[in-house]
Amino acid sequence: MSVPHFRKVAAIALATGLGLGLAACSTKSDDDTDAAGKTIITVDCQPVGAQKNLLQAWNDDVKAFEAANPTIKIKSVSVGTQCANPPDFTARLQGGSMTDVFYGYMTDVQQVIDSGQAMDITAYANKDNIPNWDDVLGDAKNTFTKDGKVWGIPTKNYSMGLVYNKTLFTKAGLDPKSPPKTWAEVREAAKKISALGDGIAGFGEYSSGNTGGWHFTAEIYSQGGALVTADGKKADFNNDMGKKVLQNLKDMRYGDNSMGARQLLGWGDLLTIAGAGKVGMFVGAPDATTAIVTQFQGKYEDWAMGAMPGQDGAAKGTLGGGEGYFFKKGLTDDQVKAGLKWLAFEKLTVGKGQFDYARAKAQGEQVGLPQPQLFTPGSTSQKAEFEQRKANGNISPDDFAAFENNPVTIKFEPANAQGIYAILDGAMSAILTNPNANVDAELKKAEEKVNQLLAQAAK
Repeated sequence: MSVPHFRKVAAIALATGLGLGLAACSTKSDDDTDAAGKTIITVDCQPVGAQKNLLQAWNDDVKAFEAANPTIKIKSVSVGTQCANPPDFTARLQGGSMTDVFYGYMTDVQQVIDSGQAMDITAYANKDNIPNWDDVLGDAKNTFTKDGKVWGIPTKNYSMGLVYNKTLFTKAGLDPKSPPKTWAEVREAAKKISALGDGIAGFGEYSSGNTGGWHFTAEIYSQGGALVTADGKKADFNNDMGKKVLQNLKDMRYGDNSMGARQLLGWGDLLTIAGAGKVGMFVGAPDATTAIVTQFQGKYEDWAMGAMPGQDGAAKGTLGGGEGYFFKKGLTDDQVKAGLKWLAFEKLTVGKGQFDYARAKAQGEQVGLPQPQLFTPGSTSQKAEFEQRKANGNISPDDFAAFENNPVTIKFEPANAQGIYAILDGAMSAILTNPNANVDAELKKAEEKVNQLLAQAAK
């Protein structure tokens, strides 16, 4: 599970002490300028004190930015769970207690618009205010654009592909530089890897804790399908594309016995197996490799990543997500431009802020993953970011070239995603634990439950 998604799952239950978080966030300045005539903007998601290196980097960047822009003053806000708690975000949005420039997930865009609390920044979102705006990935920008209006600036983006163990590929006689491109090729590779024995599974899959539904989503997107209809009112996966997702898995699980006997896996379960070198491939985001190493005792040198497989050719889509910043309604022209200038500096400039790879490496952080995926392949910014990553990396970017150089259209989660995922866990677990499970029956059962869920949500 990618870090953004795991963060979201972990926040389903409303955190206690919400009122304290709201009070702590009500720090917006009453004035838009200070006594010296500087333009003031409040910005949230300053790292918390426990994140020592990140906090120091943030504070250093604020100082550097203000030195380069003496007419602007940044007031940073941190409220602990602010950047990791969707219920808290919703409460602050409804209460109007956001900062001037406020953080949100890509999946927050519609509720931000509906709240009436954010500015339409269409007139400002251009290269005059963000010099490399034209280099920013179109899929990421489009997520913050509704009905032709721009409501936010993307600052992180991730998508899912095929994570694989290079060492096992080599042992199985597969080319670690040429990962499978279709689900048929995944199946063939999984058979060869599982033939190594020693409890090694060729392909691993989730089916519990909402992660099975999450992966079902990524895999039906690869077929060109969807979870719900365009109006969001009905399930839209009980069709040929949904059947292919489950049939692919059933064929590997029971037709080939290439997925291992241990099933009902959640996020940590699969990554524990991966860290032990006992699985050849699974669907994931680039930072899954970080989790394998930092939490599950794996080795970076074992892992690489390719593009999401398609059914008969290149994938037609993949699940993605990310985050960005919105602008509170009522800001002055100078405040909006100051906020954009800060985001350009801290989030979108190669060698600065989150792209200061030399600093990250010196602080002992891992450098080399193609994440955040913010720049269009082949653009000036993407090439510069790649070179900086390669020069400072302690993870080889070459291991992710097959993923990075073959971008797949990114699709995002629908509304009510977590509830839908929980239902689809049932279909995934049935297919992976019962050789007599019927694909059609499991999809129909899930469809009925999802339609009930959506009907309830619409009331």
